[in-house]
Amino acid sequence: MSKVFVLDTKSQPLNPIHPGRARMLLSQGMAAVFRRFPFTLILKEEVSNPAVEPLRIKIDPGAKTTGLALVNNKTGEVVWVAELQHRGFQIRDALTSRRQLRRSRRSRKTRYRKPRFLNRTRPKGWLPPSLNSRVANILTWVKRLSSLCQINAISQELVRFDTQQMENPGISGIAYQQGTLLGYEVREFLLSKWNRTCAYCGAKDTKLEIEHIHPRSKGGSNRVSNLCLACVPCNREKGNQNIKDFLKGKPDLIKRILAQAKRPLANTAAVNTTRWNLYFHLKKMWLPVEVEGGEPSTTAPSEAWTRLITGTRPALENPLPSS
Repeated sequence: MSKVFVLDTKSQPLNPIHPGRARMLLSQGMAAVFRRFPFTLILKEEVSNPAVEPLRIKIDPGAKTTGLALVNNKTGEVVWVAELQHRGFQIRDALTSRRQLRRSRRSRKTRYRKPRFLNRTRPKGWLPPSLNSRVANILTWVKRLSSLCQINAISQELVRFDTQQMENPGISGIAYQQGTLLGYEVREFLLSKWNRTCAYCGAKDTKLEIEHIHPRSKGGSNRVSNLCLACVPCNREKGNQNIKDFLKGKPDLIKRILAQAKRPLANTAAVNTTRWNLYFHLKKMWLPVEVEGGEPSTTAPSEAWTRLITGTRPALENPLPSS
């Protein structure tokens, strides 16, 4: 159970209290609601020389959600926990939509301004907006919680997920340097991957064509994870439709095709990309930063979050990357 943050009348942070104690203060008129989330009370009188226990904020960054926890260093008690929802994928889709709109406008030759080419330099440490929003959200909440309670340290889960091992658990040694298409041409690889059958109707012993699961006209790529095999009738009927529209009413088939095409590694890539950027931004704050983990890992984020709260993993002695 998360406790309730308390401020005195001069907005000075006090020790978080039990929700039952908070209800009593409200019913007796000794406090008022200062903030709805995180739920915070403000007392109607000043507290002189309060004995405030310092807390440690623990962060488990994720692609869609980030875990936040406040822990009492002396007692080990978890004072407050929450999950922060990110908008990274929504931002990515919005940027894709804008890019498609501008591309179609250029094709109509209706550009209303001269092209500019000197505004494309990127500063050091630049991240795409969809990833930068994740870092910014976490920093905002660290600052917000620091104003509501006494925080004296930060712990960040700094694991790197091994994407190749997640796809192939038995990979080792030189296999890391050999790509998916080693010894294959793209067509031969797809024939082997899809068992020489149409992914949509299961037809065999017929002419098969390379099909983009997510159409290129709608932002799809030429990566092997976006390719499958389709017979000529299915390929023509699908055209540039989304697979969910083309196979409407067949959710099991859609799920099977997407699962066979690629495993969802976008979340893993987002965590791997933003972990050091978040660490260096936290170092710029006024609190000492401790990292936990850091070695290559294939552990699920939920398990790492459990370890982070309980503190069962040792901190790194030298968290900075070697130059």
